[in-house]
Formats: sequence, C-alpha cells, structure tokens
Amino acid sequence: MNAAYYEENGAAADVMIIGDVETPEPGPGEVRVRIATSGVNPSDVKTRAGTARKIGFDRVIPHSDGAGTIDKVGDGVPAGRVGERVWIWNGQWKRPFGTAAEYITLPEATAVKLPESASFEVGACLGIPAMTAAHAVSLTGAGPNTTVLVSGGAGAVANYAIQFAKARGARVLTTVSSPEKAAMAKEAGTDETIDYKREDVGARVKELTMQIGVDCIIEMDLTANAGLIPAVLKPKGQVVIYGTGPQATIPAAFCLVNTVRLQFFLVYELDDAERAEAIGEINRLLGAGKLVHHLGPEFSLSETAKAHEAMEAAVVGKIIVRP
Repeated sequence: MNAAYYEENGAAADVMIIGDVETPEPGPGEVRVRIATSGVNPSDVKTRAGTARKIGFDRVIPHSDGAGTIDKVGDGVPAGRVGERVWIWNGQWKRPFGTAAEYITLPEATAVKLPESASFEVGACLGIPAMTAAHAVSLTGAGPNTTVLVSGGAGAVANYAIQFAKARGARVLTTVSSPEKAAMAKEAGTDETIDYKREDVGARVKELTMQIGVDCIIEMDLTANAGLIPAVLKPKGQVVIYGTGPQATIPAAFCLVNTVRLQFFLVYELDDAERAEAIGEINRLLGAGKLVHHLGPEFSLSETAKAHEAMEAAVVGKIIVRP
C-alpha cells in the first residue's frame, strides 16, 4: 500500500517519505480500515518534528485521526462490521502506524461507526478535537445555570467545546483574536466573544457576569493564560485544562483562598467509561446534524509534508490528507 512515513525527526520536507509499505492484516480483535480521509492535528506535527517526543519506532506513519470503511476484520470481530463507515481515534497513539496511508489496522473499539449523514471529511475531524471538547465539557458539569469561558474559541477543540457546552444549556463566553475568528465562534453558538488582543478580558468577563465571574474555564494553554484566572473565575470555580506548555505559573494564593479546582487531562489516556461517554455525545449530536465543522485545505498523500507545513503555519480549519 502507499503511505506517508518518516524514520527520523525533523522538518516535514526533510524527513517525510512517500512510498510503498506492507499492507497490514488485522489481528485478533482488530479491524482493517481503508482510509478515505486522514486528519492532521498539532500533535502529529510536533511528534514528527520531535518537539513533543522523540521518534519511538523505526518507522512512523503519522496521524491519529481519520475516517474510512472497514474492509476486513480479525478473529473475534463480528463479520457484519465489514463495509461499515467509521471514524478513528488514537490511530497512531503509542503505535507506529497511523492514518496517513491507504489502510490501517487497529483495535475495533477505536473504529467508531460514522453516522450516514456525516461525510468522511467530518469523520477526520473528530478523534482528537471533538473528543477532547466533549470530555472537557463533561468535566465542567456545564448546564443551564452555568457560565463557561472557552479560551481560543476558533481553535478546533475550543470550537467544538462551545457546541457541546451550548448543547447542555450553558452560557458560553469565548476569547478570540480577530473578527474572523469571532465569526467562527458565533457560528458555533457562543453567546459572547472577547477579543483578547483589543479588550481587557478580565474586565469584559466581569461586565458580562455582573462582576461575579464564570463558573468554569476550558483552557487550551495554561502557560499563557494562568494569570487570567483571578480576573475571570468566581470562587469555588473550576479550570479544565487540556493544553499547556512544559511549565506554568499558577496564581496559587488566589486558587487556595477561593477553593479553585484545576483539572488536567490528556485525551489520549481517557479510560473506557470516559471514552464511551464522549463518543456517545459526539455521535448523538453528529447524527442529529447539530455540530458545525470547520474544514480547511485538503492535500493528497504525496503532499503530506505540505499538510504538516500548513498546520505549522496555523492555517484555519481542519487539514485533511486523502490517501
């Protein structure tokens, strides 16, 4: 089969190879998926570059997200799954071969039935971004009587987080950096946008909450934004953190005095119950046509290096590679 792969860390144009590799066969409990779309995430790019972690295998086919059709199953998997349209999560997490290829084999639970109304392009959006968002919102306990501040509302995870929080009846505020990104957040359903480059976020949040502050924050970058916590969070509030740099300076005295809870999580390491809840929430809203998706540029498999470069250039929208 044809695949994109690398055998050392480095710049995409220097290390990405397009070539023929052995077509995988599903083992016990596994399915083989013929990939229609492979989704690129920041973690895929950082892993290839070696900034997140050093290469852990002799050869890596990148990308954890994707969608396609099951064409073969291993022992113990119902034969009825052959022909099923699926979206994939954790395709390349702790495994050498991800979705940037014509086929992938993986445990059957990581291939989730894709509602007929959803395209393969949409399916490639879900694994990391939507699952992160669904679990983050679940941790906040968001509901009709809560106000949630989502940081970076035009980002892939944050944009879905707005939608999941609104689906639970919460009031949502979000930070953005441009009118264009404000429009994307509004399309997702946010109640208010705050331009952090042009407005005082703390003052604006207090104005919008009658000086009380928000019940919870969904945070994409604790390192950059920890200093905002005292300005926006109410006493006994919560910060759900799905992204941070290596170190963050936390306003510890404020958090102590105000009984603030900081909740970190890594989407790749959700347990079975957490994963099942997130998948159920995603497919429920997906099947009902209630999720907005922001699709970005598409690349052929031979252009995988260019797809990574587009991610590094912060191109807006989900970047898709088509095997």
